[in-house]
Amino acid sequence: MYRKILLAYDGTLEGAIALREGAILAKQCGAEVFILSVAPDASGVQIAEGVVGGALSQHMERYREVLERGVNRLTELGMKPSARLAVGEPARAIGAFAKEAGVDLVVVGHQKRRLLERWWSGPSGAYISDHIDCSLLIARNAVSDADFEARMKAAEASKP
Repeated sequence: MYRKILLAYDGTLEGAIALREGAILAKQCGAEVFILSVAPDASGVQIAEGVVGGALSQHMERYREVLERGVNRLTELGMKPSARLAVGEPARAIGAFAKEAGVDLVVVGHQKRRLLERWWSGPSGAYISDHIDCSLLIARNAVSDADFEARMKAAEASKP
């Protein structure tokens, strides 16, 4: 059903849930996997760069490490994900990469927000569904380490 799946991964618990659900689905479908981490626009960090040297490079290094952890985890399970680090507003960056890569499905985690945060997200383009032209899976099913590995092995064994 899905040939190319994009996993949005930010290192949070919700991102890990998306990574696992998406990886299981990709394995079951025999889909090509892309992992994208998005470092938020670093304009505030650039200001800090003037005060604390190296702030921008530390900011980017943190996101590179997050991306590398995701890639390493999937590689350990026999997958060969393509990875990219983007900078900007996450919904827009995910949408742009999804179009560029021609993905069929985007998998994201979800972190509940408080009422005021929802109001503030407003017209800033924070809604990913407005930026993609493919299916969207909001992963919410936490999968234990043992269950994840068992499901990945079962998906591999059931492939023709």
